[in-house]
Formats: sequence, C-alpha cells, structure tokens
Amino acid sequence: MKTTRNRRPFFAHYKKIFRNEFRGYNAGALVNDITAGITVGAVALPLALAFGAASVDAEHAAVGIAGGLITAIFAGLISGLLGGGSFQISGPTGAMAVILGTIVSGKYGLQGMFAATFISGIILLAAGLLRFGKLVQFIPKPVVTGFTSGIAVVIAIGQLKNAFGFNVEGAETVDKVIYFATHIGQTHMLTLGLTAATVVLMAVYPKKASRYFPASLAALIIITAVTSICGLDVAKIGSIPGSLINTEKLNVGGLSIGMIKEIAGYAVTIALLGMIESLLCGTCAATMKKEKFDSNVELIAQGIANMAVPFAGGVPSTAAIARTSVAIRSGGRTRLTSVFHSLFLIICVFVLSPVIGMVPYSALAGVLIMTAWKMNDFKTIRSYFDHKLTDAIVLFFVTMAATVILDLTYAILIGVGLSMILTINMLSKISVKVEEETLIKNRKAAVVYSVGAFFFANGKELKKAIEKCEKKYDTYILSFRGVVFVDLSAENEFLEAISYIRSLGADFSFVGLNETIKSSLEQIGFQEEVGREHFFNNLEEYVASQNSRAADAQS
Repeated sequence: MKTTRNRRPFFAHYKKIFRNEFRGYNAGALVNDITAGITVGAVALPLALAFGAASVDAEHAAVGIAGGLITAIFAGLISGLLGGGSFQISGPTGAMAVILGTIVSGKYGLQGMFAATFISGIILLAAGLLRFGKLVQFIPKPVVTGFTSGIAVVIAIGQLKNAFGFNVEGAETVDKVIYFATHIGQTHMLTLGLTAATVVLMAVYPKKASRYFPASLAALIIITAVTSICGLDVAKIGSIPGSLINTEKLNVGGLSIGMIKEIAGYAVTIALLGMIESLLCGTCAATMKKEKFDSNVELIAQGIANMAVPFAGGVPSTAAIARTSVAIRSGGRTRLTSVFHSLFLIICVFVLSPVIGMVPYSALAGVLIMTAWKMNDFKTIRSYFDHKLTDAIVLFFVTMAATVILDLTYAILIGVGLSMILTINMLSKISVKVEEETLIKNRKAAVVYSVGAFFFANGKELKKAIEKCEKKYDTYILSFRGVVFVDLSAENEFLEAISYIRSLGADFSFVGLNETIKSSLEQIGFQEEVGREHFFNNLEEYVASQNSRAADAQS
C-alpha cells in the first residue's frame, strides 16, 4: 500500500524552523547577533552603493544608489526573517547589476526594471512553493565558476567609464571594450588615479583590521575625505534621498500587457540568477555553519522580498556569499543578524546621506573592480589546471565567454548543455573485454567483461567486442558485474549481440546483473524474450549449473 509524504502546512513549517533556531537563545546570543549585524552592515554599505550605481545608467545614478541601499534594507528584513537558514544576508549583487543596466537603458526605463523585479519575485515564490529548490544541484561546479568569473569581467568592464573618466559607449560588452580601446587617449588622469588609489588601499588593507572594519568602507572614507579636503574636480554621487522610499518606485497603474511581454525574458533571467546565487550561497553557508538549509523556504523568502522592494524603489536582491560569510565569521547566531544589519543601514540612510553624496564615482568603481576580482574562485580554477581536468577547463572557459558575450541566461543554458554532452561522452566510454576461460570441461568458453554504463550511445560495443574475437567459442558468458546502468534503448543492441552468438552456433549466458538492471530489463520483458534459463546471479552459479548439467548427461 502506498503512503503519501506528510507535509506540514506552510506556517507550521516556519514555526518549527524558528523554534529550533531560537531554542536556548539568551542575552549573549543577542549581543553576538547585534555585533555581527553591525559588522555586516559596514560591509554591505559600500557594496549597496556600488551595485546600486552599477544597476542604472548615469541619468538615474542617484535613484540607483538609493535603490541599492533600500534593497539591502528591505531584503535584509524580509529575506532574513523568512529565509531557509539562520545565516543568509541578502541585498543587491553584481550579477543583477549586469542585467539591470540593459533594462533601464531600454524602452521602459526604471519602471521596466521595477516591473521585471516584481515578476521575478512571483517566479521565485512559485518555484519555492513547487519545491524546485533542488534543481540548482544539477548545475555543474565548473559552469557556476565560469559564470561567476564571466560576471566579474562584465562588472569590471562596466566600470571603465567611472574608472577612466570618459563615456564608454556600446550596447554590448564587446562593443564597450572596442570603444574603450580606441578612445583610451581621453582618460581623465585624476579620476583614474583615484580609482587606482581605491584599489591599492583595498589590496594592502590589513586582513586583521578587515574583521572589524571592512576594507571597502575604509577606502571609500579615505578617498572621499581626500577629494573633499583637496577640492578635487571629479564626478560625485550628489544628493540621494534620505528616505526608505525612493523618488521613483513601481507604478502598478503604468503596467501594460505589451510592457510585461517585453520584460518577461529579463524577469526570468533575474529569477534564475536569484535562484542560483541564493541557493549556492545557502548551501556553502550551511556547510560553514554546520546547520540545515531549506532551499524551498529560501526561494519563497527571496520571492516575497523581490515582490516587495520595487514598491519602495529598490533593485532585485539575492543572498550574497560575501556578506553571509562575514555574518558567520562575526559570530552571528540567528537570522536577527540580518535584521540588525538592516537597522544599521537605516541609520546610515537618515544620518549619512549628505556624506554619501560626497563619494566620488571613481571610488565606487575601485570598490567594484576589487569586488569583481574577489568574485573569481581562483582556488577552484587553479585546481582544474593542476589536475589537468580538461572537461572542467572547457566548461569554465565556454561558460565565462558566453557570459561576457551573450545574455546571462544563455550562458547558463550553454554551460549546462555542454556539460551534458561531455557527460554523455564520458559515460559512453564503456570497457568491454573478452577473456578465454577454462571453466567447463570440454567446452571453449569466453567471458565478456563489461565495465561502465550501457546506453544508446555505446550499446553496439558488446557485439563489436565479440565480433573481434580471433577464436570462436562454444559459449559466451556476458558478465555484467561491472555494469552500473543500462538504458532501455540498449536492449536492441543486446539482442543483436545474442543473435550474432547464435549465428555462430554458440551458447550464451548473462551473469552478475544488479537488481536495478534486472528490474529495468524485466519491465520490457527482456528476460522472457531471451529465455530466463540464460540468467545467473554470478559466474560461480553459472559454472555450478553447467557442471551439474554435464554430470546429469553422463549418468
């Protein structure tokens, strides 16, 4: 009798998560959450400013920067409280910034970005409710690594304008690179110097100090102070709203069917990126903190957050591994760490908005360039080359190139598709060897050893190996002890091999089939068609059976 899995109602499930997380919570844990939240907030502040600026065009820079801060605040509150783990810190990220600039510069501008964010939230919410959280496990590590490195390259190229001080034109990333290379003589040396100084400050900043005060924030403060004190003539952020609601936000009345159709593709891309980043972040962080992580609950939380932030004028959010790892290393105990991180940013919005307006764009460019550099998983990339993992190297470079040259969604699809082709190619390399054996008196026997997986791409290898035998044998023992999988499409190839053996006037037997393969062949009636008398659990059973038959024949 079948039993159905008993699933707890939605709110009951959350109640259990919270009860387990806050069991034994005390004043010491609260202090840990507060200090960790402030530390993460200090890390998140410059990143929110930088990613917010990178998410829009120059015309809407102030709105983008405010949107970055607003997103970090609301995502920290909503995703943090409702997320699938006690450790996730969400906010604007580099991957999202790459897409959003294209939307904002398009037909529908900021409203297109807000609408795409809202629709992506609906998609994420549906994905969580439909329990799609495990799907991210099917994306191979080299694809994720190449995708991340590709995004890092796009982020860095996107900052050429702010770093070199002249407008870099071009609709696509490659166009921008070509334009930049042919107009590099227009470089504003003071702007470039401030960008370089920001990068150097972050690079030489003591690691021990970064545990208490992040390098990115220190660099922004120093460069902003130098620029203001010396009265340097460089582009600055300017005034930003000192409010939790942006000057522009989603206007539901302005939505139309035509608009939704045009931005639907962007919304899907944002949702896919949000899913990949959040779940990969959660999986890594759960390992770091040695806690459970509910991927479906996380998707629900990210969906609700992305549905909410457009109404405050925010940009898309996702869990971020940099901020999450800081929260864990800083001693954060529960999801309240994310809440306190948001409260810290709220204080910054109302108190520091005039100071934030004095930050040079060149300093933000330096922060983003260093962030892009650190996004690369150099340890993993180096291991691919050290161990000569050709397939992994190919996947990495193809995915990275596709990310830089094509749309981000296509990059993931190309990477996954190529990994499937490489996997099929690897699986198709089955080993089939024929060895002569003197197992039965007065009979010449050959054992055909197969190791690997039989499926549509290599089913013919069994017959080919038998055909190559220089000698002809009285019986062929088809040993499947080393076969881990049989695709049902290989059945016809097995029948052809059996037909060939019979044409030689020889006998045959199958030995060593595991239970899964037996069951699969049983479903299509293979045993009945071939004859059950030809199947044995192992070689010893087959030999004993033949010796018994020989003894019966002599008596």
